[in-house]
Amino acid sequence: MSVGSNVKEILGLHPLAPSLARYISSLSTHASRSDPVIPEVKSYPDAVYFNYFALGLSLLFSPKDGYKPTTGLKLSDLNNDKLILDSIYIYNVPKQANAPAKGASRAAELAFSTYPISPFVLAIDPDIKDKDGKPLSRPPTLDVRMDISGKDFVHALGEPDRKGGGAGPSSGSIGIWCEWSKDGIMVEFGGDEAKGPQAWERGKDAIWKIITIFSPAQ
Repeated sequence: MSVGSNVKEILGLHPLAPSLARYISSLSTHASRSDPVIPEVKSYPDAVYFNYFALGLSLLFSPKDGYKPTTGLKLSDLNNDKLILDSIYIYNVPKQANAPAKGASRAAELAFSTYPISPFVLAIDPDIKDKDGKPLSRPPTLDVRMDISGKDFVHALGEPDRKGGGAGPSSGSIGIWCEWSKDGIMVEFGGDEAKGPQAWERGKDAIWKIITIFSPAQ
């Protein structure tokens, strides 16, 4: 698939699927990586993560047909035919004038670079209805740039089905997040606007930090 096309198209693929390999290769080119980017593999009985730190990308594969990977497997040890791409995590690492405060982000997140494509496309389901059963008026796609904020997502997708975070003091609190379950999109927001007691008042201006893409709820 083209890196500018709908990212959701790679959901459901096996790790060695040719179209997934082309996608990773294209990302590597855009990230100016001359050598192949080999993922760090984290395996568990119910999930296998492929972390492409240099590409700002993490892929979560779910085991199928009774396959239960053990922890600590290498890429060559996996039964790829029994792994299906379940979720895609895309990272946005904002440039900061000052070093982030200790504990400001989960340690694993700090290892990721920013996803090398901007904008990239998220398809929006045209058949989603509101709570009264009326079709929502929404654009067919959302072009995600690295600088779009909470209000941009809500403008395109409507009010989220689920949301959370933002509680507690600004230091150490969890950033706000929103999920559009029927679209298979979850967005976590970063920066000071996404934390603390007034996070939801300021959250419309918070820039996205991680977008998770998954198969939509039926």
